[in-house]
Amino acid sequence: MQHMASTRSSSDGALPVVDLAPFFSTAEDAAAARARATEAVREACMGTGFFRIVNHGVPRELMARVLELSAAFFALPDEEKAKVRPAEGSSSTPLPAGYLRPPADSPDKNEYLLVFNPELVLNLYLAEPAGFRDAIEECYAKLTNLGLLIQEILNECMGLLPGFLADYNDDRNFDFLSLIRYFPATSAEDTNGVSAHKDNTLITFVLQDDVGGLEILGSDGFVPVEPVEGTIITNIGDIVQVLSNKKFKSPTHRVVRKPGAHRHSLAFFVNLHGDRWVEPLPQFAGNVGEAPRYRGFKYGEYMQLRLRNTTHPPSRPEDAVGITHYEI
Repeated sequence: MQHMASTRSSSDGALPVVDLAPFFSTAEDAAAARARATEAVREACMGTGFFRIVNHGVPRELMARVLELSAAFFALPDEEKAKVRPAEGSSSTPLPAGYLRPPADSPDKNEYLLVFNPELVLNLYLAEPAGFRDAIEECYAKLTNLGLLIQEILNECMGLLPGFLADYNDDRNFDFLSLIRYFPATSAEDTNGVSAHKDNTLITFVLQDDVGGLEILGSDGFVPVEPVEGTIITNIGDIVQVLSNKKFKSPTHRVVRKPGAHRHSLAFFVNLHGDRWVEPLPQFAGNVGEAPRYRGFKYGEYMQLRLRNTTHPPSRPEDAVGITHYEI
């Protein structure tokens, strides 16, 4: 079987497509197909930082069901959703689990439900819609496994010793899932769903409905990433950019709201434990005669700086703290 490992340019919004089927196969030609897929991921990470994955092990029916149930949850009256708002200071995680909205003065116009590792017993659910919790937790488990696979592929792409990233990022308690509803645009000037940003993650997965709205910053400006049923949009985050000393790119992206329609999406963030130290790896800096482009930092410190962008949004979006804070 010939497996896809397309590396089309995303300057027109078309992402490289990576077929993960070889990683679940024991066929004789699977090793060669895995090598092609790994090379496609490497090229994507050194290019735009975004790619689209297929045959990823997350059932299409489950993806659709989670988005449908998410839409049903957000359609509930505000007073019902408020019942799963987190109590002030109630969470031991960097962000509180539960239903939230950005502050009124935020340029981001959305609402979201944050879900952490179910084993932490932090998550808040309503009884309705029926089956919501089960679907979320099933999807969470599938995306956790997918994150470990992509992390293993990244380890190979970066030329690291086998198992390096698995050992470095061996705690799943800082990962989280966000179900998001974006409100319809009210005018041509009021279209911001999420301001342009880079992810402060290792890896991000995105499922989106057919409304669309995700846009990637390319060489000629922002371009839309069109929804394709059954695929998962994947990007690397700031942590990979720092570890690789900027060889791999954490991409800038945003969400634009459309008139007359809510947009529903799911984002899953593969993160480090907050105590992990992050700095350019010697393989990408001193060992190859290059100066480090970032000073080292604790991941939890960076998460808190980024969280403040959300809880206390700056008056100018360009003043939001990003990974440039640590640039040398």
